[in-house]
Amino acid sequence: MMMALIRMARVAGFLLALTAGAFADQPLKIATSAGPVGQLVSFAAKLANDKGIDVKVIELTDWVALNEAVYSGDVDANLFQHGTYLALQNKQRGLNLVQVDKVGVIAPVGLFSKKIKTLDEIKSGDSVAIPNEPLNGARGLILLERAGLIKLAPGKGFSVSKLDIVENPKNLKIIELDPAQTYRSLDDVTLALVNITYLLAAGGDPKSALIIDRTVDDGLVLRFTARPDKQDDPRLKAFIQVFKSPEVKQFIEEKLPAFIPAGFDTQSHSATR
Repeated sequence: MMMALIRMARVAGFLLALTAGAFADQPLKIATSAGPVGQLVSFAAKLANDKGIDVKVIELTDWVALNEAVYSGDVDANLFQHGTYLALQNKQRGLNLVQVDKVGVIAPVGLFSKKIKTLDEIKSGDSVAIPNEPLNGARGLILLERAGLIKLAPGKGFSVSKLDIVENPKNLKIIELDPAQTYRSLDDVTLALVNITYLLAAGGDPKSALIIDRTVDDGLVLRFTARPDKQDDPRLKAFIQVFKSPEVKQFIEEKLPAFIPAGFDTQSHSATR
């Protein structure tokens, strides 16, 4: 009996060594956006590397390139986008990428200004920049409505667009820009809807928001994305298990408090508006 147990232990140790060796020989390549999300992925990668899972993080600034890198096989997966943006990219670019697991983070959005200190100071004809990306553009319009600046057609949810503005009493000029440009536009516009990811990457302070939206919704979660033939890759699964760890959740809460962890085993964040 004792010899059998020893043999089993040896076999288990051998298999573990083989697994670790496989990870070391073929590093898992994860693409992500530069800035806070990149910091998060890099932190998780360090934890994984300490556990014998070789993970290489590649930071890119071009969202299109992040998905193209996965589709072409240059990287194994990415983490930077929510499901709505992924669906749009799949449709527009003929991709077939899929979200992997439920774990991820939500990046809140807020209305920021360098010209006014309160929303009450908005004047007739002022310009407002929102992202030209459908979901975050919709989040911007919804936040403008919540601030009492416009009124939208009811029942649209995150599919709302500029065409659904039914009341605009201050005749605000809604300007659609690339999501990465809305923060930079603050020198030119009165108000801009900025995703926290871009705000932090540019050195901005989330606390300076005139109004911020921390809505928790499944469609807003930034999740891992991979090709269908890669979603069951044991290296990716192992890394996601590390990503789900309490250490990563604690990193989000302590180092990236503006973000909302989602899909972890326990949740301590709630929606605040």
